[in-house]
Amino acid sequence: MNILMVLTSHDRLGNTGNKTGFWLEEFAAPYYIFKDAGATVTLASPKGGQPPLDPKSDEPDSQTDATRRFKDDPAAQQALANTVALSTVAGKDFDTVFYPGGHGPLWDLAEDKDSIALIESMHAAGKLVTAVCHAPGVFKNARAADGSPLVNGKQVTGFTNTEEEAVQLTKVVPFLVEDMLKAHGGAYSKGDDWAPYVVTDGNLITGQNPASSAPAAEAALQYLTAKR
Repeated sequence: MNILMVLTSHDRLGNTGNKTGFWLEEFAAPYYIFKDAGATVTLASPKGGQPPLDPKSDEPDSQTDATRRFKDDPAAQQALANTVALSTVAGKDFDTVFYPGGHGPLWDLAEDKDSIALIESMHAAGKLVTAVCHAPGVFKNARAADGSPLVNGKQVTGFTNTEEEAVQLTKVVPFLVEDMLKAHGGAYSKGDDWAPYVVTDGNLITGQNPASSAPAAEAALQYLTAKR
């Protein structure tokens, strides 16, 4: 089982002067779920190398068993520090792609031509595409084979407007994930703020927030196992 995980290379939180990037839990939990299942995991990012970590996801209150495991795992740290450039990967080489969130993807992956092409080709080939929290923002410019938005008519979720309001970044982000998914024809639904909520529609899986990262990865694993 070959799994591609795509992380952001963007580290600036708009014009705030603060840093952003990927959210540690949203990477670590799925990474270990996949590795523990015996999968081969490849890590990629637009620029390659070390993707920027959102410093807030590294604070004590944000730690989980998965993030603590990562902190004690030199091999995983080495893998993360050496992500391959997204332009060098081909969807045909992987069974699925998983996008962890953090605010970074809203700036780079949502507009990245390599990411858009990867999503479109894998989805068209019937391969599973999964995105969590802010990462459903990567579907902003992705299109289905008929030219319509990829999420049009699909059951989807993603970081809610009220969750964005709670972290006081509504006016900072380039777009709101919930609003974008709805505007592109997605049948958007959500659970309680900060509670796990995952939606599967065919070969598209989306998770609402950091707490949804592990359940989304488990859903992806179940989908892949059933397909084998």
